[in-house]
Amino acid sequence: MKLGVMLPVSGVHASPANITTIAQAAERLGYDSLWTYERLLRPMAPLLPGPDGELERIPDVYRVTFEPLQTLSHVAALTSRIALGTNIVNPLFHPPVVLARRYATLDQFSGGRVIAGFGQGWMAQEFAAAAVPLKRRGAGFDDVIAAIRACWGPDPVEYVGRFYAIESSEINPKPVRGDIPIVVGANSDGGIDRAARIADGITPLAWTLDGVTAQATRFRTTAERLGRNAAALTVTAQTNHPMQPKPISGDRPFLAGSPRQLAEDIEQLREQKIDGVLFASPPSDDMDTQIEMLEELRTLVPAATGAL
Repeated sequence: MKLGVMLPVSGVHASPANITTIAQAAERLGYDSLWTYERLLRPMAPLLPGPDGELERIPDVYRVTFEPLQTLSHVAALTSRIALGTNIVNPLFHPPVVLARRYATLDQFSGGRVIAGFGQGWMAQEFAAAAVPLKRRGAGFDDVIAAIRACWGPDPVEYVGRFYAIESSEINPKPVRGDIPIVVGANSDGGIDRAARIADGITPLAWTLDGVTAQATRFRTTAERLGRNAAALTVTAQTNHPMQPKPISGDRPFLAGSPRQLAEDIEQLREQKIDGVLFASPPSDDMDTQIEMLEELRTLVPAATGAL
């Protein structure tokens, strides 16, 4: 069971110092991956329904969000083993040649440690800021992923799609191992089916054990039906619940609570053949407490799963 940690790239505790501390501690403790994500802006307009049904602005945590690939470039220079992923970047907001080269450059500087986590996005204001029609989310997503993969392939690169075209050219650098794994942040049936066609894995939100198990089954079954090797594809369950230093009593959400409670949930995921878990960063500037929780969880998980 692989364990990943979302770096503190957003919110009031996001800072270069905290990002550095968590990155180096996670590698030292034997975690498998570090992750960032993309948020272009926080609109002033209310967008999401609040408890009373009235629309509210998206959460304050998005007021500050560090750019994902720049952050991972910094982290790459401070680490040597741990994988570096984005969960997620919306590739529709970037020219595919530019984005492909940025990921490949990071892959070169990190020695082949990059995971490209992509998603389709949802916020109309971000699509407008990127000058991309919101209605392009479906077919455009397939197209941009294909264009990016073409850029990582052998020269000369030539691509003609519905929305993107690349004239026969040399495009470099290339990824260290010839390709970069692409995982998709998919939760809907349509998103999971799309990922089964074009991705190397999915990172669904694990609100319940049954829910994420059903998503994993759909992903693998669809991939097999399409003639792909499902055993080579990954499912990484992610949680937005920050790790807590003390146990949660009574009914608790799945993948929420203390390190020991999380270890119990991870064991259930392992039994369902889930490949990994991605945790949110605890919302605290107390780095010592955060690192203690990470150390406890990493100690408990091998006892529960039998492997680092």
